[in-house]
Amino acid sequence: MIKYAIAEWDGKSKDVIINIYERFCLQTDFIPQLIQLISQQTYQKGATWLLKHYFELGGKLEQKQVNTIYSNLHLLQNWESKLHILQCIPYMTIVEAEKKNVESFLRNCLIDSNKFVRAWTYNGFYELSIQYPEYQKETKQFFEMAMRDEAASVKARIRNILKKEF
Repeated sequence: MIKYAIAEWDGKSKDVIINIYERFCLQTDFIPQLIQLISQQTYQKGATWLLKHYFELGGKLEQKQVNTIYSNLHLLQNWESKLHILQCIPYMTIVEAEKKNVESFLRNCLIDSNKFVRAWTYNGFYELSIQYPEYQKETKQFFEMAMRDEAASVKARIRNILKKEF
């Protein structure tokens, strides 16, 4: 089972986690298992990494699966899991019913101590504001504040966002 492979992963080796992906990605229950494991702290880091990798390779989810992920955002515990999900947001449509869950998650991540989480949170707000224009004004204000106060790596992420039509 994939959960045992994730449990044995040291949380660091990219080669090992890619091997886990390659061993399990063709199983019919691969995505349902990942979605279930995302809600369990022991497996979150590996499951979210695998989900992100799946998206990067062109994978798609059904909206119902995306909604399940969004409804469980509050269960994410470590910064790596939050970062991976933030990096997945561009691949996942935010439906009206999940908008508040995503917004709440983003607001919590905006004050995270990890600068990578904060950097990708700004990207999350960008994605939210593209789908829901009522967030554009506030998102632009967040960007302005961040360009004054944030770490250089966060500012670099925002500059990349601003290169898009926004």
